[in-house]
Amino acid sequence: MVGPICESADALGRGRRLQPVEPGDLLVVQSAGAYGMSMSSNYNSRPRAVEVLVSGDGYRVIRERERVEDLWAREV
Repeated sequence: MVGPICESADALGRGRRLQPVEPGDLLVVQSAGAYGMSMSSNYNSRPRAVEVLVSGDGYRVIRERERVEDLWAREV
């Protein structure tokens, strides 16, 4: 599985087995490198992902997902 911008080095996992998932299920990718906020960018005009803090069996959004409109808002 590779990232959404088709970079061949963007593999998040190879040879991994997953339990069956259904639409609406949530999956967590921990230690996602450049897909995490600390290394994220707007490369190829991609909005940044939502940032979620997980603690025990709870979670909350700590940074909202960017929208394409957010990217253009700073253009002059």
